[in-house]
Amino acid sequence: MSQNSPMSPNGLSGVNLRGAVDLSALKNRAAAPAPGASANASPYAVDVNEASFQEFVQLSQQVPVVAAMGSGRSQQSANVTAMLEKVVNEFGGQLALGRIDVDSSPQIAQAFGVTAVPTVVALIKGQPVPMFEGELPEEQVKEFFNELLKVAASNGVTGNLGGAQDPAAVPEPQLPPLHQAARDAIEAGDLETAQSSYEKALAEKPNDSDAKIGLAQVQLMRRTAGIDVVAAEELRTRAASDQDDLEAALAVADLDATGGHVEDALARLVKFIATHFGPEREPARIRLLELYDVVGISDPRVSASRQALARALF
Repeated sequence: MSQNSPMSPNGLSGVNLRGAVDLSALKNRAAAPAPGASANASPYAVDVNEASFQEFVQLSQQVPVVAAMGSGRSQQSANVTAMLEKVVNEFGGQLALGRIDVDSSPQIAQAFGVTAVPTVVALIKGQPVPMFEGELPEEQVKEFFNELLKVAASNGVTGNLGGAQDPAAVPEPQLPPLHQAARDAIEAGDLETAQSSYEKALAEKPNDSDAKIGLAQVQLMRRTAGIDVVAAEELRTRAASDQDDLEAALAVADLDATGGHVEDALARLVKFIATHFGPEREPARIRLLELYDVVGISDPRVSASRQALARALF
């Protein structure tokens, strides 16, 4: 989730990101839907490819953007995209949806570590936010998007692409000084200072759940910083060939989490804990708890993983 991670625009090795598709047209399309659009079609959805991906990422400075990666050969991809268009439309410009065909844009899929379609990942200020793979009920997706907007608001992303609500009329919530310092540091790319600010906030107020979540997110961003596509593949090979390689297991879990493969990330660590009984078990447990904070303790995937962890431990 860092600016140099394989999930960030700078990590798309070999992809020409300088092409332009006018994504500002999204707002204009809200007033004039395309002729023949389906009932679920959203004026806030756009096709994204390797040439236009950079501009799509830049849009995440204004509103959270949702990248739906699928394939024209997959009916499930079409189902999920149609559902996402409908849901995004209901949010009235608070979100944007990018439809990405992994067959024609394989380097984007590779950068996100996509291993199955459909895969959905969100971006806030260019940073990936884990979402989901496969199909989910519409109501659960709406819950995810509501949480996504809360995370976006806490990071100052409160724009609107043309919905009924005027974002300029909604004052940005005031953050506690240390939280603001952390956010400013993240924007400046200074993750070390951001981590220090959250740690100070927790030292002052140990029950500060927002600081705890922020710290877990920044730590994940720092751990994945600088891991390019080649390094990520090497780590995955190590983890697959040596089930006792703690470092590789932790790193691949981080990469899975940042790429939206949340179930895989959590399951990997639970399995490691269940099959190891030496000193390496505790670091895996601690990392798992940190990922719970990143994903959200109310997330059903975390609830399921907690049950599996309890079985592994007891």
